[in-house]
Amino acid sequence: MSENTPTNAGGSGAHSSSISSVETDTPAHAARQSGAAEPSPEAQAAARAATDALESTSAVSTGAPSPSDATRTAEHHEAAEQRASAHPEAQQSQQAASRGAPPPGFGAPPDFDVPRPPPASAVAKPLPAYLKQGDSPWSVFGRTIAARARRLFDRAGQRITQRTLRIGVSARIFHPEPGARGLRGKTLQYLEESVANWVMSRDVMVFMIPTVGHQGMLHPSNIRLRDYAKHLDGLLLQGGADVSPQTYAVADGSPEWPGDRVRDMYELELLHEFIESGKPVLGICRGCQLINVAFGGSLYQDIATEVPTADVHVSEHYDQHRHAVHFPDGSTLASMFPGRREAIVNSIHHQAVKTLGRDLNIEAVSSGDGIVEALRYRRAPFVMGVQWHPEFHRAGGAELLDCTPLLDTFLRAARETRF
Repeated sequence: MSENTPTNAGGSGAHSSSISSVETDTPAHAARQSGAAEPSPEAQAAARAATDALESTSAVSTGAPSPSDATRTAEHHEAAEQRASAHPEAQQSQQAASRGAPPPGFGAPPDFDVPRPPPASAVAKPLPAYLKQGDSPWSVFGRTIAARARRLFDRAGQRITQRTLRIGVSARIFHPEPGARGLRGKTLQYLEESVANWVMSRDVMVFMIPTVGHQGMLHPSNIRLRDYAKHLDGLLLQGGADVSPQTYAVADGSPEWPGDRVRDMYELELLHEFIESGKPVLGICRGCQLINVAFGGSLYQDIATEVPTADVHVSEHYDQHRHAVHFPDGSTLASMFPGRREAIVNSIHHQAVKTLGRDLNIEAVSSGDGIVEALRYRRAPFVMGVQWHPEFHRAGGAELLDCTPLLDTFLRAARETRF
């Protein structure tokens, strides 16, 4: 078979000679030459497979291109032609560079009249929304901190505004007489029920504020009245015992009306602490008189004795006794009750304002005798006292003045000043 081995010549002739040589080397050809019987079908199939393998090997060795390679080559040439047609200057420069010649326009002076786009790196990008022209890192940092602080304050303010109001009420004090057996002579501090119910009718929490004993024998404490003023939203001064004449500098007062000096000192301190804290104060009956005394005013120790021509302001009927009051023009009470200048209120007091204290305005007077029935301290958002007992007036009542607007104004001031 050596004489039939194909040569290395390329092209179709080499391929034909290799095929013819393979055909002369097949078992069938040899059988025909020798006159022997042809090989079996299995042997013929094996011979055809060997022939196919030899053909593919011959194609690779001779470098004949495959259809896929020809397709890729054609696509490459087509893309190159498209790029050349789109950029003729680049093609000319490339051809000149391949020939060793300078590209077109090389060495010519620049034409500054021809607009040229700035490089991509020189184009100014728009500033982010949180930046401004001329911002420095410190200014950005400062604005960031300020924004976070505002969010914190907003959250804190929201919690404060949603918190239920806390109103403190001064305590009434019961001092046992010598020899008393009730509670074995212990001093009592208490809250009158109607006062608590009146304030709580507006969904407000009520706290009675006890007296503070700095030198308690059994249980010393560092709590002060200013701590209550700090944590509560407003103060209501209850009615009760007379104000001692010593508190408003009357030395020769009637022994029949000694008053409660201990309670005076406790409530005066409490009043000043709430005013200093900017918290609203509402005084009822005795509380109205105490506000007047706190600012240097004085009292009639007993109206019937000192003002014989005055109307009756207290009787055995207690809270069923009533009379008319008048609201002066321009007063706060007149604005609380628009369209009204007179109203009917209860009257349960035998003491009253005599000399008006400094910086106080009269808010109401008794219609019959001109006795002061309400006053207001004008140097604070809300410090007011009324001589009657609004907690005994029925809400929505037709006969007695409905004092709900008075309570609402007091509580509104508490909400506005608790920040």
